[in-house]
Amino acid sequence: MEIAIIALILAVLLGAFILVPRHGKSAHKNKVKSTVANSKASKSYSKTEVMLHNKRTDCWIIIKDKVYDVTSYVEEHPGGDAILAHAGDDSTEGFYGYAPQHATRVFDMIDDFYIGDLQK
Repeated sequence: MEIAIIALILAVLLGAFILVPRHGKSAHKNKVKSTVANSKASKSYSKTEVMLHNKRTDCWIIIKDKVYDVTSYVEEHPGGDAILAHAGDDSTEGFYGYAPQHATRVFDMIDDFYIGDLQK
């Protein structure tokens, strides 16, 4: 009988351990990620500053008044050197274009390269 009671208590504790959400590390990571995103959003760059980053090894672009550092993506770009056509400049038209040229996942992926806003 005692073994059955101990097994029942252990089962309840194990169930509670599995089912009760924990806010330890994952909550901290989300808070850190949110803080990083907010610090990036507060940074702004002048058009002149963006223009300095116009090479394959240092490539920034502007899309809808947001600045992106796409240097690490230049070599992976499926369109080859097309990404460099507007390096250090406004790439909004090239990104969105008149005809859809990018897969929908690209519109989500671009956020990973966001570094700040263009000064107006």
